[in-house]
Amino acid sequence: MADVGSPEGDVYDWYQRGLQLLANRDPAAAATLLGRAVDAEPGSRSLLEALARAQYDAGRYAEAMSTFSELISRNPTDDYAQFGLGLAASRAGDLDLAAEHLALAVAMRPDLGHYTRALRGVRARRTGRTT
Repeated sequence: MADVGSPEGDVYDWYQRGLQLLANRDPAAAATLLGRAVDAEPGSRSLLEALARAQYDAGRYAEAMSTFSELISRNPTDDYAQFGLGLAASRAGDLDLAAEHLALAVAMRPDLGHYTRALRGVRARRTGRTT
């Protein structure tokens, strides 16, 4: 008998449906489903990254920061996790933390213009708040 509280299918099915929900601009539902998947397979980097993206897109910036931080604790050279943490921190209003992690992402991947643009934007906001 299936667990009434669990979605149908296996963790991979949940992951695929979560990505589809993200693509269909339903990040809150994606975050809920992907959270269940992460609970079932906490060691999965792909699940954590998808969950962090869903949390960010749903405006749950503190949760996204926590999930991106978990990814970074597992692999400090994960440029995408550094970038994600920087963006989430920026949206949460922690511009110092945002600048730190965006600078790390830019240092790791200077070829990605959107990393550099995000860092410039955060630095400009930091400068504007002190004047």
